[in-house]
Amino acid sequence: MSDDDRDETVQVWLVERTYSDDEQNIIILTYATPDGEQYFRKERALTSFSDVRDTTAAVEAEPGNLGDVSDSDLKEQYAAEAQRMQEVHDPDDVI
Repeated sequence: MSDDDRDETVQVWLVERTYSDDEQNIIILTYATPDGEQYFRKERALTSFSDVRDTTAAVEAEPGNLGDVSDSDLKEQYAAEAQRMQEVHDPDDVI
């Protein structure tokens, strides 16, 4: 990724990993900004054990793909977890 591309993205940190209630074999990765104000979700199908895709501590997301966190308790939770991840992991660490 070039420096110009980084200017157009926001670094978000993994704060939650859940399984979809609606569909089998779907994992939902939620990343958030360190202030907990915005989040980014990725859905990933768990198709097989040979389908290896690393989950990293942080990803770069385009601002238009971020959602706003309106619940104050969730915002605090996301901020605390994003900051903890930022303190103990490098962005490219596999989680």
